[in-house]
Amino acid sequence: PGAVLVDVPKDIQNAEMDFVWPPKINLPGYRPVTTPHARQIEEAVRLISQAKQPVFYIGGGVIKANAHKELKEFAEYTGIPVVTTLMALGSFPDSHELHMGMPGMHGTVPAVAAMQRSDLLITIGARFDDRVTGDVASFAPDAKVIHADIDPAEIGKIRAVDVPIVGDAREVLSGLLSVYQNSGLAVPSLGNWRDYLNDLKQRFPRGWEGQSDGSLSPQFVIQTLSQEAGPDAIYCAGVGQHQMWAAQFVDYEKPRTWLNSGGLGTMGYAIPAAMGAKAGRPDAEVWAIDGDGCFQMTNQELVTCAMEGFPIKVALINNGNLGMVRQWQALFYGERYSNTRLREQGNYMPDFVKLSESMGCVAIRVTKEEEVLPAIRKAREINDRPVVIDFIVGEDAQVWPMVSAGSSNSDIQYALGLRPLFDEDSAAESPAHIDEVVDANATAASHKVTKEDNN
Repeated sequence: PGAVLVDVPKDIQNAEMDFVWPPKINLPGYRPVTTPHARQIEEAVRLISQAKQPVFYIGGGVIKANAHKELKEFAEYTGIPVVTTLMALGSFPDSHELHMGMPGMHGTVPAVAAMQRSDLLITIGARFDDRVTGDVASFAPDAKVIHADIDPAEIGKIRAVDVPIVGDAREVLSGLLSVYQNSGLAVPSLGNWRDYLNDLKQRFPRGWEGQSDGSLSPQFVIQTLSQEAGPDAIYCAGVGQHQMWAAQFVDYEKPRTWLNSGGLGTMGYAIPAAMGAKAGRPDAEVWAIDGDGCFQMTNQELVTCAMEGFPIKVALINNGNLGMVRQWQALFYGERYSNTRLREQGNYMPDFVKLSESMGCVAIRVTKEEEVLPAIRKAREINDRPVVIDFIVGEDAQVWPMVSAGSSNSDIQYALGLRPLFDEDSAAESPAHIDEVVDANATAASHKVTKEDNN
């Protein structure tokens, strides 16, 4: 499903030959198993029916298999909560009551809790990557594992598996639902489990810390963009803080509306991906949410967009730094900032407005909160050329929640300087430990976390 390079040497390009179209494509080494084994499906259904705290751990394979409808049907039939990885955003509606959010290093509190406290991980099209698991030894310590993937090499690679299922995600989910419905087994009673997770959703909504210098908050920019452009738009992002904020603050309701390089970590991905998305779906509204570091790697493709008629829109989150590296330097290296600043204080260098205009784009600079929505609306009205909005945001904005690299997911922190929300002795059935930590954090915090405006 990824990029493919076909390199044709010059002597072959210049050669003459008799061309005959092959009647049949034969790839001897490629024999994927798409239909899951019936016995494995039956065993998975048996485990699901016995679980008290199960969770669907959904990866990008569900989107690649076009299995979003089957996922929704099976989740609603069983009432099991769902978490969706960075590459699976849109495979299950963000607004659905069963959706707990994105798990992992910068995941939501309920998503992380759902996995850490689970007694059964129903893993479909995911690979247990380190950004999701954190410290593998302490990841979901009490959970049995059902792991379904079309690539048998992924199954059991990171985590021991109780029920391995090799197959296409769509066929796996369809098979699970069909077998369950005809098995006579009752769906699990999950009222207490869902109440616990929903309580966490209420206690720890997505939010952000306002900038101490009064500068524009990048989270506000992206949330406003999501509310204005809506779930039918296509959103692309590069790598870094803006990537995580785009994952956290855009509401994804449909598959293939989020394009990202994920584990490849490809800085500069957003502009070319947006161009490709606009070429593939000319009638769609396509936004590249980019950072100023990523933007300097591939902004020249805006010339191609302008010349070839791909009127993409760019929300440039410009904090004048390599933001994620700076965040790690602030948190783990005593604020010893090195090689992360991209411009002199107070100067626009480079001037992205002038640069974008020179490449045939309409360009807008935004520095105040009240300018954000009008700029987005103006960009949406322009469809004959690319538009770049240079949002000048605070350089001290950080991505929260966070699990530091190599730590247990139980050590997730909701904001800077606050105690971890979970420990190994806290019980999933009761939020008493969470109450204790919330009270302690309320005293320790020097500022409040701004809750999103649900209106």
